[in-house]
Amino acid sequence: MALNFAQLRAFLAVVDEGGFRTAADALGLTQSAVSHAVAALERTLGHPVLSRRGRPVPTAFGEEVLAHARAAVAASTAITDLAERRHGGARGTVRLAAPPSVCQGLLPDLLARWRTEFPHVRVRVFEGEDDEVAEWLNGGTVDAAVLVDPSPGFGALLCEDAFQALLRTDHPLATLPRIDVTDLADDPFLLTRCGCEQHVRQAYAGHPFTPRHRVRELGTLFAMIRTGVGVSIVPGLVASMLPPGLVMVPLRDPVVRRLVLGGPAGREWHPAVTALVDSVRVPPGRAVRDDDSGDQPSAAAARASSSTRSKSPEASASFGASHEPPTQPTLDRAR
Repeated sequence: MALNFAQLRAFLAVVDEGGFRTAADALGLTQSAVSHAVAALERTLGHPVLSRRGRPVPTAFGEEVLAHARAAVAASTAITDLAERRHGGARGTVRLAAPPSVCQGLLPDLLARWRTEFPHVRVRVFEGEDDEVAEWLNGGTVDAAVLVDPSPGFGALLCEDAFQALLRTDHPLATLPRIDVTDLADDPFLLTRCGCEQHVRQAYAGHPFTPRHRVRELGTLFAMIRTGVGVSIVPGLVASMLPPGLVMVPLRDPVVRRLVLGGPAGREWHPAVTALVDSVRVPPGRAVRDDDSGDQPSAAAARASSSTRSKSPEASASFGASHEPPTQPTLDRAR
């Protein structure tokens, strides 16, 4: 068999990128070259590895090949990187997965820093929800990930991110330095399903909690709150994505998620992953949240004082308007 790593890389790229064109872009090849490499792999193996009806997906045989192909390519890459490191510094491409709020709130600065510290390392970012990110890391789709509240001993802590109430700027509680979850009882609650439900329920532990609406996309959540549909509780890093007309208020009893960067469990880490993780190790306790305490007006007083406050122009926007997050570096969406 004339099996080679170029064929396996092409196969994996088509699966991970969701198509031949996007795979070609990721590999820096022409679409024709990727197509020929996959066809050569199928001739060598004697069976099709991809179904090409619509979006290419692995055949049953391709699914069996997939895990072995990932292991073989990962081993080849690790050996090559080890050799290159003998010439000084970390090298190679690292596929990094992270949740949307991390991609917006933490990664832009980290990517800029890594470009300076590791000029021979290329980081490709895959944005996904918490469970997707963990699955991609475990399955070998990515080399590293930022996980939420992983098991002890995993990677390096990036930060502790405190959840906060998300309100309209003209909400009676919007100007308070801190609020209790019970202060939100008069408003319909919008629960985002982007990996936050466990922490939100933790914030409401011991208190009645019946979400009125459940949404998945943060853009939808922003639009609904801006138009007065209700309130929510979200991670503090969401502050970097807020459109006009919304404000975040810390909770009096903080609920915190730990954001940790690391590589796969049970497998050798890509040498460049080790270098990236080592570069961000910080002392325990670094936090995004503001823990300054002090006297504050009561929530009841805040509601009373705002009873005659007029609505802001932003809060009067019609429901369904597009409220996109701020511009960010181009991110790859793992498929």
